Amino acid sequence: MDISVVVPLYNEEESLPELEAWIRRVMEANGFSYEILFINDGSTDRSWEVIERLSESNPCVRGVSFRRNYGKSPALNTGFTRAKGDVVITMDADLQDSPDEIPELVRMIREDGYDLVSGWKQKRYDPLSKTIPTKLFNATARRVSGIHNLHDFNCGLKAYRNKVVKHIEVYGDMHRYIPFLAKNAGFNRIGEKVVKHQARKYGKTKFGLDRFVNGYLDLATLWFTNKFGIKPMHFFGLLGSLMFLIGLLAVMMVGSMKLYHMYSGHPYTLVTDSPYFYIALVTMILGTQLFLTGFIGELIVRNSPRRNNYEIEEEITR
Repeated sequence: MDISVVVPLYNEEESLPELEAWIRRVMEANGFSYEILFINDGSTDRSWEVIERLSESNPCVRGVSFRRNYGKSPALNTGFTRAKGDVVITMDADLQDSPDEIPELVRMIREDGYDLVSGWKQKRYDPLSKTIPTKLFNATARRVSGIHNLHDFNCGLKAYRNKVVKHIEVYGDMHRYIPFLAKNAGFNRIGEKVVKHQARKYGKTKFGLDRFVNGYLDLATLWFTNKFGIKPMHFFGLLGSLMFLIGLLAVMMVGSMKLYHMYSGHPYTLVTDSPYFYIALVTMILGTQLFLTGFIGELIVRNSPRRNNYEIEEEITR
């Protein structure tokens, strides 16, 4: 099969027939064999009934329906595990992503050799309250991930080589960072294509401003797990050791100052009367706790069944 189109959706009953017809028209015009995977993320409208009706009229339409709303990342991951096409396309169900972009995205995967091609909605039909935070978010994501050629990490329109989606796990709200996940899995050929962004035709957006706060938290999590996920002691142990050493030196300085004043005949106070003593003590305690956190993290990693799970590209055996 040439192409799998994965479409996560939540309460999009009005747009689904038009989207299916549009995708079918593009596929037939280009002679692609294809499947459309609609992942119904616990919709409360008639979305699933529409998907069932579409599957009856078009055998290329498949669907999965969640019992409740889990989020876009679980929906994408479910679609990825079921995708059979050599190239996997993801797009939103709200008709803001154009299926007319699919042939060029497929060409970039097949002919240009990209593992992943992400869309860039250079001209957006969104209010400033959404576009400005998006620019800041993408700038931060570029810096942290090291993928400097992407302008729109969260664009729903993307194309993947099949083996990419089979080697990444999209969970929580990590759909915003699929290029980063792919890079961490060893797929470094990541490209970008300017795509059309169309005004929403039906319904309203399902995302609020809280996604920007959560996005930064998820980015920090992804950066940490990528850098220290299998070696937590390198982070917690180093930080804890430094804090303990600083606290210890501070305690020794406070004690030395008292001894100096005692033997030089100057007036002195008890060590426990100095606020610096307690600051130093707290620093030592925090350093010890951080060190133990790293130690416990190492024990967990060493007992994990995935501790030696490395991605092998090719192998020659005799």
